[in-house]
Amino acid sequence: MPETLEETLLRLCAVVPDYPKPGITFRDLTPVFADAKALHAVVNALIEPFEGQFDAVAGVEARGFLLAAAAAYASDTGVITVRKAGKLPRAVFSEEYQLEYGSATLELHKDELPAGSRVLILDDVLATGGTLAAASRLFADAQVQVIGYGVILELAQLHGRAALPGHRVRSLLRLS
Repeated sequence: MPETLEETLLRLCAVVPDYPKPGITFRDLTPVFADAKALHAVVNALIEPFEGQFDAVAGVEARGFLLAAAAAYASDTGVITVRKAGKLPRAVFSEEYQLEYGSATLELHKDELPAGSRVLILDDVLATGGTLAAASRLFADAQVQVIGYGVILELAQLHGRAALPGHRVRSLLRLS
């Protein structure tokens, strides 16, 4: 019997205890990206429920870039980068947010997409929801509609979906 996508993700995801600080268990999905068949299956599974509903795919720095670029290619749309503060050269919208282990700021070029465009936001992990909620607020500032979110891994015990009310969330693997 062939391995399911969930089984593949569990097999390939590296678990790193006490990173980036003691008490945090980091789920490293880079082995998933390194496996061609797994990456292909992940991208298809993330965009399938939103097919035909978005004009661009946004990736949140940094692992979200990998997913968004592949998804944009697969869906024949453009890719948008949501970056950490100070990385974008033109005028930006900025949004500060809280992480489970600190705070950060995300930025989006003000002229990246025309107002009224529709975007699918992708990232590797949904934890507290702070990162994706901040990205959503950036697109709201740009008058771009977020049609949903796609993540590989959702850490359900952190209740990240609660930070994303009114939006569809596609997660491929939900851990309690």
